[in-house]
Amino acid sequence: MEYKIDKMLDTDWEQVRNIFIQGIETKNATFETEAPSWEEWDQGHIQECRLVVRDGEKVLGWAALSPISSRRAFTGIAELSIYFSLDSIGKGIGTKLIQTVIESSEAAGFWTLQSGIFPENISSIRLHEKAGFRMIGVRERMGKLDDVWRDVAMMERRSEIVGVDETMK
Repeated sequence: MEYKIDKMLDTDWEQVRNIFIQGIETKNATFETEAPSWEEWDQGHIQECRLVVRDGEKVLGWAALSPISSRRAFTGIAELSIYFSLDSIGKGIGTKLIQTVIESSEAAGFWTLQSGIFPENISSIRLHEKAGFRMIGVRERMGKLDDVWRDVAMMERRSEIVGVDETMK
């Protein structure tokens, strides 16, 4: 498979949204039950760190960061969202995409990335671990999806090059 990772364009939204909808339909990727509008999604995600994996004109997956807080002390921390089309899972694109978004995040000054993942989503947990994320705990009964309480595994990755003081080395 020939693929390319590059910046997400506004024109990618329909395909990005469709991949997000596939994630919603699995009931194992998000608490969301419907995809947002472009305007809502655009406002909630950081411009510099939006990537897609392309096979020609087809978007196979995407990754984007969201701020975790508006407080200045937390400007270097973001939440990672990463999704793949169901027909592209298991084709080796996840590792490259997550590594590229990590590099993009560090270039933009982020020192910590975090992800909340349903514990049942073992493939996502493994992908994150492979990229240097560590499990920091499980938040129990974080929210309901289809009237069922779901736990969320919290994972984080601390940069070794951004936000590092001499005393931390």
